[in-house]
Amino acid sequence: MEDKKRVLILCTGNSARSQMAEGLLRHDAGHRFTVESAGTKPSTVRPEAIAVMKEVGIDITSHRSKHVDEFASQNFDYVLTVCDNAKESCPVFFGKAVRLHHSFNDPAAIEGTDEKRLAAFRKVLDELRAYLKKFPQNH
Repeated sequence: MEDKKRVLILCTGNSARSQMAEGLLRHDAGHRFTVESAGTKPSTVRPEAIAVMKEVGIDITSHRSKHVDEFASQNFDYVLTVCDNAKESCPVFFGKAVRLHHSFNDPAAIEGTDEKRLAAFRKVLDELRAYLKKFPQNH
């Protein structure tokens, strides 16, 4: 079997969208891809992201928010940006990596009740899953 392709998923805070995308792609296509995520301004993994991922049977409790610089010396086959800010500030050191971009709304920006916030995270999770479902087929 050939080596797995390496994928880095970037977002600003590495707290929600990129964390959920990492968990989804690792769960759904981990046999084909080695998946990491990072942020340009990392913070902490949002509890809402952990909660909605758990609802779909994926455990990301061990994930931590990482700065993109942690991966500066590594090679990736694909760099996926999931927010416009990360696309704009995406480092140039990823060499020959194929860069793909799709912006998703930031569920962490939603204010209101717990249920309203969780609904926003669920919506983005569904959008990420639909987007990433096509990724292994196309790459």
